[in-house]
Amino acid sequence: MPFSDIEILARTIKCEAGNEGDIAMKAFASVIINRINVDCGEFRKCNTIRDVVFMKGQFDCSTEILDGQYNPHNIYNMRPEQIHYDIAEWAIAGNKLFNLGSALWCFSPRSPSYQKFLSSNVGKLACIINEHYYYNPTILFAET
Repeated sequence: MPFSDIEILARTIKCEAGNEGDIAMKAFASVIINRINVDCGEFRKCNTIRDVVFMKGQFDCSTEILDGQYNPHNIYNMRPEQIHYDIAEWAIAGNKLFNLGSALWCFSPRSPSYQKFLSSNVGKLACIINEHYYYNPTILFAET
């Protein structure tokens, strides 16, 4: 049976930010919702949570095969707790963290994709939460 959007979001929150605290989980969920609401750039065709989470190359936890190997840390293996559902509902209802703005990306500075993203100039640092950097789109993003 396919997962509902709230189930996908709760599982993705747990998988990607589940051990980082409420604020980090809310920030991560907000990025997903922001991607649905943007009408330009690479996310313009993302209309649902499912579209965002399963967009190729976005979240490691959305795939069972990663770099040619089985990825045990995927949303199908996640067992969300009530907090993950609560945060998913909070984000779907349109709530946002004040300092997050319209952030479309979050990166760990240790991530290999982080340096590639920095050189693209499509995002401007909005805030840092725990060890993740959140970026709002720049005018260049609309041209992607």
